[in-house]
Amino acid sequence: MNHKPKILILTASYGDGHLQAARALKQSFLNQGVECVRVVDLMREAHPFLNTITTTLYLTSTQTSKFGLDYYGWSYYMTRETKPDLAWNRYFKIIGKKKLKEIIAEERPDAIINTFPFGATPELCRGLGIPCFTVLTDFALHSRWIHPDIDKYYVAAEELKEQLVSIGCAPRQVEVSGIPIRSDFIRYDYSQPNEFAMQVDPWRKSVLILAGSYGVLGNVDEMIRELLAIDDCQVAVVCGRNRKLEQKLLAQYADQPDVHIFGFLENIHQLMSISSCIVSKAGGLTLSESLALRIPLFIYKPFAGQEKENALFLANKGVAAISNHTEELVSQIRSFFSDEKLAADIKARMTKLQPKCAAEFIAEDVLRTVNRTVGAHK
Repeated sequence: MNHKPKILILTASYGDGHLQAARALKQSFLNQGVECVRVVDLMREAHPFLNTITTTLYLTSTQTSKFGLDYYGWSYYMTRETKPDLAWNRYFKIIGKKKLKEIIAEERPDAIINTFPFGATPELCRGLGIPCFTVLTDFALHSRWIHPDIDKYYVAAEELKEQLVSIGCAPRQVEVSGIPIRSDFIRYDYSQPNEFAMQVDPWRKSVLILAGSYGVLGNVDEMIRELLAIDDCQVAVVCGRNRKLEQKLLAQYADQPDVHIFGFLENIHQLMSISSCIVSKAGGLTLSESLALRIPLFIYKPFAGQEKENALFLANKGVAAISNHTEELVSQIRSFFSDEKLAADIKARMTKLQPKCAAEFIAEDVLRTVNRTVGAHK
């Protein structure tokens, strides 16, 4: 084919998941020889001031929810099943529309992919004859993802496909792809040297705590102390870009050989791969990365909204445990370590939930649609 396809991927920076999914997709397109791939944070490009306010509110909600002021969770459930033509959803169809028109005119893409539910995208695509795709980055469905002009949805699990079909989508419009993550997690080579193995003993019980760049996990100090009481247990903590938390823990546990503190890690998949289990929040990308490496999950105090729904989905599948206080978490992990068969069973169930490389699958499927569309216009 002489035509060189152009792909536009739209995302947003409410947490890291949407952006990480977009980057994973971009890399898969590049790997398949597509040179023209652009990732755009549409909210930041179109409404920089509003984006600063809303992203700050989103991050603040993770803190205020600890004190009972959970405005994000409240809004999530209030709008979860609203119809596309209601005022709330009509408002989200306007956001970024003018800027997106400019970007489309500049880029002239052959396909547009949403990793965040921008309602303006399918409306504009319909008028311009551009295929439009939506990649759901959670294990739960919300009304904001749904639009009658989406050409195809890519979802994390069969249950989401069934929900979309039940509300009127044709089965061919929905692919169970999984959530796009970096290929490092999908094709991890355990035979290669692991740079963390000199610090975290891969032959001992090890708990990896993903504290989050914004310290949203909470109670990390207490967790470490309680987990060390488990016989022969070592603890690793990844603080992300939260330098304040990293420095505090480094100072506090400088003389403790069974505690290992890290900041932001590009190669976090290596550390995850030698961990017995992971303690984390319930973002769709982190959960998918753990599923890909088959590392049992302990989800701590999931926030109301998609995090809670993600946690419940995986708990119902028997691959994650949910706790709401430190004592409960430590009790769950102690029981996990005392039952070797349990770990094997969880890993087997995880394999069924991560059947393919989602980013690669989506890129190939989108390109097939682009090829058909370009061929039809010749």
